[in-house]
Amino acid sequence: MPADPLRAAAVGLLNLSGLGIGYLVTRRWVALAVALVGTAVFLVTALPADPDGVSGGVLVTYLVFLVLTAVHGALRGLRTRLSFPPKAPLALVMGLVLLAVPAGAVVYYKGAKDDAVQQQLLDRLDKADKLVQAAGAKPFASARSDFESALATYNDLHTKHADSKAGKKVPDRMQTFYTAVGGAYEQKKYCDAIDPLTYLRTVPQHIDAKAVGRLATWPDDRLATSLYECGWTELTSFTEGAASESGKLGTLLTTFPRSPQAAKVEPALRAEIDSSGKLVTGGDPCAAVDKLGTLGSDAADLPGDKAGITAALDADVRKAAGYSETGMYNCGVSQYKDGSFDDALETLNDFRSKYPKDKNRASAQRIAIAAEIATKIPAAGKKLPGNGNGGSISVTFTNDSPDAIEILYTGRTTGSFTLKGCSGCSAYMSDSLAQSLACKDGKAHYAKHTLHVPPGTSYIMQKPLDASDDATPVADTRNFQSGYIYTQCAYVLQSYSSF
Repeated sequence: MPADPLRAAAVGLLNLSGLGIGYLVTRRWVALAVALVGTAVFLVTALPADPDGVSGGVLVTYLVFLVLTAVHGALRGLRTRLSFPPKAPLALVMGLVLLAVPAGAVVYYKGAKDDAVQQQLLDRLDKADKLVQAAGAKPFASARSDFESALATYNDLHTKHADSKAGKKVPDRMQTFYTAVGGAYEQKKYCDAIDPLTYLRTVPQHIDAKAVGRLATWPDDRLATSLYECGWTELTSFTEGAASESGKLGTLLTTFPRSPQAAKVEPALRAEIDSSGKLVTGGDPCAAVDKLGTLGSDAADLPGDKAGITAALDADVRKAAGYSETGMYNCGVSQYKDGSFDDALETLNDFRSKYPKDKNRASAQRIAIAAEIATKIPAAGKKLPGNGNGGSISVTFTNDSPDAIEILYTGRTTGSFTLKGCSGCSAYMSDSLAQSLACKDGKAHYAKHTLHVPPGTSYIMQKPLDASDDATPVADTRNFQSGYIYTQCAYVLQSYSSF
């Protein structure tokens, strides 16, 4: 058959469709099968559409394959009659029309690829959503890394794929994210809520502001409330450092100084001081004093400058100190009545030292004297000492020791006095020698003091005046009767002995 270039072109064009139609119209059945198998292999490789598309090697190989089938078909159609259509021009038109097949396939594949990309992004979004949901059920310390991982995914989707379906859903997901992170607050676990809410305030630094929107301030009021509630619980339970600048209330006053929560701190502390102040006259004044001491320290430690409450806190410190002054005296009296004489002595001596102008100082001194004697003779502390002074019975005390001593006495009258040491006196070698010689040397210049007491039982203690002296204080019970004149002699053995 004569060569027909138009027919050859038509056959080659028909093969470019990838369906081997050129071989079909020229009845080249083996070549048709090869063309179909080649296209099938390519489709199997390319489908379903992948977000990354078909690899360049596969695509080039298939294009080369199509060109070869077109050239081979054209060569075979040059001298081969067409089975259909009978005329070459019509076949050429048909070939041009069939080119729509690969063109449509390209369009379809691009759409499928885009859908695959969208699905891939949606899958990433779903994975991040599930990570947030699971992390919300964990303690924040162990869940933080999961929240940060999810946030990184949201940020990537929102910034790099803003027009994608997944990217457009990120702002809505952020509400869920914030709610999950701050879940402890909704459960009123205020101490547990502080760290996650503090973290949420940093989120706008790690994601586009448009994705966060009004959520940027979402944690603020919740964090302020958590700092107040947790801080107040710590303060009233005497947790160390609760009122420091780095403590919960300190952080509240410096981070949210003008918040309603910060405004509650000083009035609440003032009310707590007043409430504790009422207890200094109650059944446990010592506990009230301890609490007032802590509250006063808290008021002094709180950083009130930014919140404008420094003057009010200073007033609270003074108020707590005022209550403590009354309370310390009552505490010493309570300890004395309970028989805790060592504690009462320490408390009342501290009271006298700290509040030298207090109206109860004289009473505190008498009770302290009775308490000190009662540490040796408990019977001396059965009753609170009265303020009686003097009596009809004369008792003269003489100091035959080289050291100054203090005499304490209580009973129907209470007090103390000191006797200077005797410059020419020395310690006695034995108690029997002291009994026969003490206070009887006519040449010695003994320090003496005459005390007048009422009849009845008195409790008397002698102790070294110098606190560094290692002599042991001693106490004795004496029953003084009218019509007698009494003397007492103090001397030294290895320690202060009985009179």
